[in-house]
Amino acid sequence: MKVSDYIASRLKNIYDIKNVFMVSGGGAMHLNDSFGKYIPYICNHNEQACAIAAEGYAKASSKLAVVNVTTGPGGLNCLNGVFGQWTDSVPVLYISGQVKRATTLASCPDLNLRQLGDQEADIISVVKPLTKYAVMVKNPLEIKYHLDRAVYEATTGRKGPVWLDIPIDVQAAVIDEQELIDFDISCKPPSTKEDCKITEVLNRLSLAKTPLIVAGHGIRLSGMKNTFLDILKNLNIPVVTTFNGFDLLNEDTPQYIGRIGTIGQRAGNFALQNADLVLFLGTRNNIRQISYNWENFARNAYKIVVDIDKAELEKPLVKPDMAIHADLADFLPLLKESLTSIDKPQWLTFCRDLKERYSFGNTKEYSQTGDKINVYYFVRRLTELMSENDVCVTANGTAIIASVQTAMVKNNQRIFSNSGDASMGYDLPAAIGACVANNKKNTICIAGDGSLMMNLQELQTLKHHNLPVKIFILNNDGYSSIKQTQTNFFEGRNTGAGTNSGVSIPDFVKVGSAFDIKSIRLEFPDEIDNTIKDVLSAKGPVLCDVIVNPDYIFTPKLSSRKLEDGTMISPSLEDMYPFLPRDEYEKNFIH
Repeated sequence: MKVSDYIASRLKNIYDIKNVFMVSGGGAMHLNDSFGKYIPYICNHNEQACAIAAEGYAKASSKLAVVNVTTGPGGLNCLNGVFGQWTDSVPVLYISGQVKRATTLASCPDLNLRQLGDQEADIISVVKPLTKYAVMVKNPLEIKYHLDRAVYEATTGRKGPVWLDIPIDVQAAVIDEQELIDFDISCKPPSTKEDCKITEVLNRLSLAKTPLIVAGHGIRLSGMKNTFLDILKNLNIPVVTTFNGFDLLNEDTPQYIGRIGTIGQRAGNFALQNADLVLFLGTRNNIRQISYNWENFARNAYKIVVDIDKAELEKPLVKPDMAIHADLADFLPLLKESLTSIDKPQWLTFCRDLKERYSFGNTKEYSQTGDKINVYYFVRRLTELMSENDVCVTANGTAIIASVQTAMVKNNQRIFSNSGDASMGYDLPAAIGACVANNKKNTICIAGDGSLMMNLQELQTLKHHNLPVKIFILNNDGYSSIKQTQTNFFEGRNTGAGTNSGVSIPDFVKVGSAFDIKSIRLEFPDEIDNTIKDVLSAKGPVLCDVIVNPDYIFTPKLSSRKLEDGTMISPSLEDMYPFLPRDEYEKNFIH
């Protein structure tokens, strides 16, 4: 059996890989041929799209995704996706072709050459800082070891991307499976159960007057969502969610108060800042969540942080009062087993009042007024009209911000983007991957007009496979996030942000039609509901160009505040713009 055949067959038969995302190439020709024989493949039109599609696949399925690309530019084009998976803990296996061993830089490491083989790039040196495991397979008899170890590393502990670079002569080498070197699974890290401190955690939760849970995406990554929901049956205290984990809880979950962060919701942030104890579960407390004024983040609270990555517990931002280095797959079952009941009814009622006070219906900036579509109102109506079990992928910028602040989450829905990298060009390829993972069921893509342009070619991938991805483009004439930032900091001047400053957007209805995709335009508020329903009920892919009011600002948001003497300060997390009257602000605290 050839090495390339062994790889494809083992991924299919041992690891149950259902799909591979690829762009073919001469340096990967044996790998391409073998995947073609064993595993259904999706051909994207750019390797970056392969990488991002694999992320969408992994996030939607909670399984390992696989990418196959060629040497040189093939691998290098994947880097944006790899970085996003590194920051967001997404398990993706990259298998790249490489020039034959005799013409690799690895064959003459002391010469300090820039390149030896044709189209060669030392991809392993490039991706090592962004992967959990990266190696060039030089010995054909080591393929089983490296493949099994790569899969293990990607899916064990804090998940993440891994990379195998396989020279073309290794791909073609014939091997005897009986001679292959095994990966010793006994290196598996020990259980973290003894480090969970469950008794102390429960004692502190019971004694606290205003305890709160921050539920992060790590709960889902650990496979413990249902266990967490079971825990909430006996834990009657407020719960808030994070940017990456905001689809974890339904809108009507009794303990759910809101979403926290610099572009979160007022209720969630006020609840957090009122807490005297916070239990952080599976969240790395990044800057987008804690703000640059992190000294005031949960400032009155004793902070218990449970994280699988010890480095996250030791970073120089929010300092845990109790750091628990543990896998939630160990911690949450123990918590469930030991928990009887913790009930803080007055505190929960206070937080529910906050939730109602700053609900979608009570936030005037979200109301639909005038003859231009309010982007917040549109996203809210879209998510209200989506079905349970739907998967929705969003662009970064307006699409994810409006979703975090207004989306209604229903049973078993997924609504996600990429948080750590947050690149433009994410929306469409990630939606393609999610749709493939979801058995090619209806998948919603909330795209940005500027973002879609960065992987526009994937409309052909969509059409080729007739995937039922419903694309709603939030068309605000360019880069709204950049416009807002530039307007605030540079006296209203814009550079490279929209039509008037160098960036123009095409007629997306014409573009979609050129790809033979049903394409329509939504311009008027009174057409929102009917248009959304028509798009969601249509068969196959649909593109809907939603012309939104381009003059909106993100709200609420954390914004620097100017004092009477002209000094600029960064307020604490709960003091969001538009700034509340001080008497109302003070009423939102328990004194």
